[in-house]
Amino acid sequence: MTSTVTAAQAVAPVSDRRLNLISLVLALGVFTTLLDTTIVNIALDHLQAVFDASVARTQWVATGYLLAFVSVIPVSGWLSERFGARNAWMLAMGAFLVGSALCGLAGSLPVLVAFRVVQGIGGGMVMPITLSIVTRAAGPDRIHKATAAVALPGLLGPVLGSVLGGAILQSLSWHWLFFINVPVCVAALALGRLLLPPAAGQRGHRLDVRGFLLLTPGVVAVAYGIGEISGKDGFADVGAWLPLVIGAVLLAAFTGHSLRARRPALVDVRMFARRSFGLGSAITFAGGFSTYALSFLLPLFYQQVRGETVLHTGLLLITQGLGTMFFVVAVRPFAARFDSRFVIAAGVVLTMLGTVPFAVADIHGGTSLLLAAQFAQGIGFAATTFPVMTLALANLSHEETPRGSAAFSVVQRVGAPFGVAVIAVILQNRLDGATTAADGLSAFSGTFWWIFGLSAIPLLLAFFVPSEKRTEPTAPAAQ
Repeated sequence: MTSTVTAAQAVAPVSDRRLNLISLVLALGVFTTLLDTTIVNIALDHLQAVFDASVARTQWVATGYLLAFVSVIPVSGWLSERFGARNAWMLAMGAFLVGSALCGLAGSLPVLVAFRVVQGIGGGMVMPITLSIVTRAAGPDRIHKATAAVALPGLLGPVLGSVLGGAILQSLSWHWLFFINVPVCVAALALGRLLLPPAAGQRGHRLDVRGFLLLTPGVVAVAYGIGEISGKDGFADVGAWLPLVIGAVLLAAFTGHSLRARRPALVDVRMFARRSFGLGSAITFAGGFSTYALSFLLPLFYQQVRGETVLHTGLLLITQGLGTMFFVVAVRPFAARFDSRFVIAAGVVLTMLGTVPFAVADIHGGTSLLLAAQFAQGIGFAATTFPVMTLALANLSHEETPRGSAAFSVVQRVGAPFGVAVIAVILQNRLDGATTAADGLSAFSGTFWWIFGLSAIPLLLAFFVPSEKRTEPTAPAAQ
């Protein structure tokens, strides 16, 4: 006799122990999909030599993954509702596993790019579906605890990716940049089958085809245009501004469609009018100018100004990840007693203070101070990211969770690279004409000050966050 999962069962939060196991499984999926971006990015020069290709052609190893990644985010909410969140997550991880294995077996650059697209399709669905599962499983009282578990890999991935990628390139072949995902994906799929809460799909839930044809190309066009901004001509490059304009028109058309739709569209834009979701999304987008921009700028600073190797740069950046872990383990339980807006503001201020030593750094010396600054940045990243994610997702109803998770993931994937692209343009403009090491140092110093100044945006927004104290639940929820 087969059993069916009712809506009530799907809504009910699980016990604390079960929630920890679910979070662990989901964190494996998030970690491997986000780790793969930085592992491959630092290997682009190596792949260019291996395949004897131009920089422009080799760059599609990264660009193809990114575009595929963002293209499937809008439809991930529908997949969760139509087939059930666990089945959709298993499908996403399976696609990422197949793509990873095929990338490792690729014998030419075009084949590698094609399989990176397969990888990106799987990877892009993982995060929004993960947020949907963990939000439902935790319930509003424990959402800050659950989101911390799945968001932590997103903060650690870029740091560890540089170290792991450098180590693989030095001791193994480039194929292992992709093969390393295989055992992690297999373990995640096996554990996911056992531990993730089952949820029945809605057989009559139809895909919003018009919304899909507007939103997905719009997001992809914006993502592509953002990637082209960091080129020589910046925003003036037709390859940058034209996709941005096309994307903006498509997104505007989708907004009108979503507001008029009788049934919920792929992404319900009305969610952004809510104070908590709208502010959480705005702070996340603005974080691209500070948090994510620092993750982009620090490796370049160490390699171009201080002459460090890729592997040594990754090792130096570990202190940032240690700061993030320190917040999760030691500070977060204490911070949960305070008003969220003050925790977020304190995190932004700490990030800003961690930027100053780099803005005044010299070519040599002061490494201990820089490492301490990175530790402070890591704490600041975590103090900002976790409460903001909780702010955005905590008030979503069971029905809204898949579409809300997809909307928030779109903001993350567009906001972060947009901020990075703007900082890249600022850096490139300051580097143009630099002929000496002192000129290069001055260019980086000025760019770090730009990051410091732009951090005022999320700091200001933090004080508009609804006043609310977050406390740990006194008793576990029933399963």
